[in-house]
Amino acid sequence: MTAPPSETIRAALAEAASRLGASTVDVAVERPRDPTHGDLATNLALTLAKALAEKPRAIAERLVANIQLPSGLVRKMEIAGPGFINFFLAEAQVVGALPALLAAGSTYGRSDVGQGRPVNVEFVSANPTGPLHVGHGRQAALGDAIASLLEWTGWRVSREFYYNDGGGQITNLAHSVQARIAQLRGRTVAIPEGGYHGEYIREIAERYLAAHPKDAGGADLDAIRRFAVEALREEQDRDLQAFGVRFDVYSLESALYTDGKVDETERRLVAAGHTYEKDGARWLRTTDFGDDKDRVMRKSAEKGGDYTYFVPDVAYHVTKWERGFTRAINVQGADHHGTVLRVRVGLQALEMGIPDGYPEYVLHQMVTVMRGGEEVKISKRAGSYLTIRDLVDEVGRDAVRYFFLMRKSDTHFVFDVDLAKSQTEENPVFYVQMAHARMSGIFRVAARDPESVQAIGADLSSLTQPEEIELIKELAEFPETVQRAAAALEPNRLTTYLEGLARVAHAWYHKYRVLGEPEEAARLVLARAVRQVLANGLTLLGIRAPERM
Repeated sequence: MTAPPSETIRAALAEAASRLGASTVDVAVERPRDPTHGDLATNLALTLAKALAEKPRAIAERLVANIQLPSGLVRKMEIAGPGFINFFLAEAQVVGALPALLAAGSTYGRSDVGQGRPVNVEFVSANPTGPLHVGHGRQAALGDAIASLLEWTGWRVSREFYYNDGGGQITNLAHSVQARIAQLRGRTVAIPEGGYHGEYIREIAERYLAAHPKDAGGADLDAIRRFAVEALREEQDRDLQAFGVRFDVYSLESALYTDGKVDETERRLVAAGHTYEKDGARWLRTTDFGDDKDRVMRKSAEKGGDYTYFVPDVAYHVTKWERGFTRAINVQGADHHGTVLRVRVGLQALEMGIPDGYPEYVLHQMVTVMRGGEEVKISKRAGSYLTIRDLVDEVGRDAVRYFFLMRKSDTHFVFDVDLAKSQTEENPVFYVQMAHARMSGIFRVAARDPESVQAIGADLSSLTQPEEIELIKELAEFPETVQRAAAALEPNRLTTYLEGLARVAHAWYHKYRVLGEPEEAARLVLARAVRQVLANGLTLLGIRAPERM
């Protein structure tokens, strides 16, 4: 497939910069927000000013004089402001994007940036102590979309769910179910401090009694623990299936202990010489790696002699590295901010050649759910929090996924239930899906299969209206938008793009007729292209592209 104009111009600029004496440069070519500034623009002259010891505008003039572009690619170049270079594409180049788009079809927007390299994306990773809450839902949407973006850009992705089936939380869960069993048997037993109170605990207790008639009194705490963990993992899987999220690998924290990985990690840290003993505890000298203070690795005997939480986390990431994942991404809540440095420092201290930015982290802020102007906090089943299943059941999977993705992860998000349920232009997911449905409707009225419409034989030069040219330019931006969203690990870049494309598509749909017009053949090509890109973008995000609304 022919390279898009932006890539051709980027490569030509890099060559021109080299001829000016610049070493390796990072060339940015972007579409200007103001269309009067051309179709594409670069700030390369400004970034080269220091290295070349010249004024940016003078460098821009030299770049324009030295750049070698294919004939017919641009109709003019302009130097603006302190040294921006604006490129105005030839009209044939603009409409020329459509044949390649239709030829690529459902693969349009895919690339081979990752070159098949493996990457591990860990997300959700909720301990099995209850149904998944809306915070887990935001994380599920983010992790799944990031994984899809990486897949679309050529990475070999493994989606991973890591959880703890032991420890204090799980012990509290078992005691909570045990207390509910006693209550079901008519005894007055309180839920322990730090325990779980949701209706789901009563349901698990009832199911346990049905499955274990020989333990009618609930005396076997270990059996209760195993049963509760399995039941809640199954429920979490059902929640994730309802949300359209799948995983390739499930990892247990307890396996790190039974396989000796935690002990091995401690031995490696000691052998590397970054530990010391103090007050009966073993410490890791994390200050050697930029931490504000050293951290306890293993508590003193009088405090139980257990490992602190970050040691198994380090051991877990060693297993990722040893499984061949030289790139790993963790999608977690902002409350994990303190673990980022400690895990990375622990990996550095092992002196295994693991880079200091490993793993990468995407931290997301809280979600507040609003209905009727009031915050919604309580779930009938979970008790103290709203579950993701509650939200999906009320507004639908598409709206929940889209809403969770349309803002940067590091911003606090307010989920407006009333807006998500509305069928108006103010609802962004409805607005984007309606654009796809409208393009589909054109073919339904024409009694044509969209796939039967081809660019060959259509006079694409008849697409001259401003909205048509803008639409084509937007469509040409899709592959680079996907690449940038993947590189930044920011799915919100794609939702922003889809809303912008939908805006122009709606305007074109309302203003111009397609069928029965002299431009019918060309406009059907354009409608198919718009429909295809909207479908590709929505599918990438795990959202339906409906034929009608």
